[in-house]
Amino acid sequence: MFSTGQWIFAAIFAVAFIIIMLFSYRKDKNLHKKYYKGSLWILIGFIVFIILLLAIKTYIKH
Repeated sequence: MFSTGQWIFAAIFAVAFIIIMLFSYRKDKNLHKKYYKGSLWILIGFIVFIILLLAIKTYIKH
């Protein structure tokens, strides 16, 4: 399906992308703490909502 060259390119691209993202995150870490304070609770709420939807769907099917 994919050639060896394509796999090598994908691996190098993924590693480079992750390294660049880490440097960017470290650079903006203080800004994230200032402007996105409390966003963790929104993420937790969203995950709980999805779990509830899946539980309701499973309960209704049975």
